[in-house]
Amino acid sequence: QVQLVESGGGLVQAGGSLRLSCADSGRTFINYAMAWFRQAPGKEREFVAGIRWSGGTTYYADSVKDRFTISRDNARYAVDLQMNKLKPEDTAVYYCAAKRTLVTTGPSDYGYWGQGTQVTVSS
Repeated sequence: QVQLVESGGGLVQAGGSLRLSCADSGRTFINYAMAWFRQAPGKEREFVAGIRWSGGTTYYADSVKDRFTISRDNARYAVDLQMNKLKPEDTAVYYCAAKRTLVTTGPSDYGYWGQGTQVTVSS
């Protein structure tokens, strides 16, 4: 069974970088699409980035395109999110999620979630 654990959140100044990692301790996420979502206080959970199981196709929300990069290493059972040029509006709890087959942007499509990691960007 897919069991996701995120790491790498923290506090960073605007313009800085952070790298989030998500590991599948169940070592079963091969053939699963993976995605990162985020949720800021008082807001709905939103799609940030996604990657197909093969790693060849990636998807990004317009708000993070050209700043964030999602990648996966199936040998490590891990998916990473490199976040550059961070802005205060990127502040949120970031969640890793998995689903079978294709990447989609709706949170309800994903059956497996990590516990979340806090990212805070100060101005």
